Amino acid sequence: MSTDWNIGSERVIDAGDADASAGVVRWRASKSLWIGGMSLVALTLGPVTFTPGAFVLFLVTTAITLCAGHSVGMHRRLIHGSFDCPKWLEYVCVYLGVLVGMAGPIGMIRQHDLRDWAQRRNSCHDYLRHGRAFWTDAWWQLHCDLQLARGPIFQLEPELANDRCYYWMERAWMWQQLPWALLFYAVGGWGWVVWGICARVSVSVTGHWLVGHFAHRQGPMTWEVRGAGVQGRNVPIAALLSMGESWHNNHHAFPGSARLGLLRGEWDPGWWLIQGLKRCGLVGAINTPETLPPRAALHRLEQSSGTTAPVHGHGDEQHGHRQQSTERPLEITAH
Repeated sequence: MSTDWNIGSERVIDAGDADASAGVVRWRASKSLWIGGMSLVALTLGPVTFTPGAFVLFLVTTAITLCAGHSVGMHRRLIHGSFDCPKWLEYVCVYLGVLVGMAGPIGMIRQHDLRDWAQRRNSCHDYLRHGRAFWTDAWWQLHCDLQLARGPIFQLEPELANDRCYYWMERAWMWQQLPWALLFYAVGGWGWVVWGICARVSVSVTGHWLVGHFAHRQGPMTWEVRGAGVQGRNVPIAALLSMGESWHNNHHAFPGSARLGLLRGEWDPGWWLIQGLKRCGLVGAINTPETLPPRAALHRLEQSSGTTAPVHGHGDEQHGHRQQSTERPLEITAH
């Protein structure tokens, strides 16, 4: 596998004519109604159904689904393969990630890998780089999809393409909220449904967009990826709320690393969970910047002088070690 930053991931296949910059943004009804409906219920019914118990449920379920689910299960394990764990644990964590309410596991992989592919090219569409003003980007990312004029091919590895559990999660990712809504209603009534489902999904999905917006527009940088059209930025204020995902400059530099908060004071709850699972004997073969191959395109920025120095890290081979199959056209949604 090549370490050239500009070729994209293993799952995104560019036959040579793909263009990351030319495309049309269109409203997507199912996506818009989903997040719009969840947000409307949360805003209108949240205040009148508020109870201390419902709010605690919101805090606990949001923390679990974002940390164990989206950050550790969906992003660091399923997408990047940055550590090994038993299959049952992977399923549990990815299922919790589906409950965040953004997409199913295959949809999340597709969204993530396309955006990575596009941002590593010399230029890409404003949709893929969060390049428009705040409210335009909010509308685009939360309610619309991008249709590239000449997009690449998405090729999923057989291990995932033939996985019946992931197929079930993908086909019914919105419906995964229903059993929990019924349970919450049985225990705490409508207040628990509003806060444990609608408010949680609304805050999680909107918060994910907010972090992505600022992480590609403004904030400190420790690393520069030479040749990439889009550089990631760190958003320190969101470190705990995002479970470490807001150290996005670090992630652009070392996408295969299970640890996102790399320097002193860079709090990373997702990494803390991985370390806890390791102590329990459930996680191993953990990738960090120190264990990844060198990359000539990656340079550390010296803040005092503005100069750069080469460092070690992984290239586009960060997306695991599974083989490829199952070609399908690449659909582009927010990530």
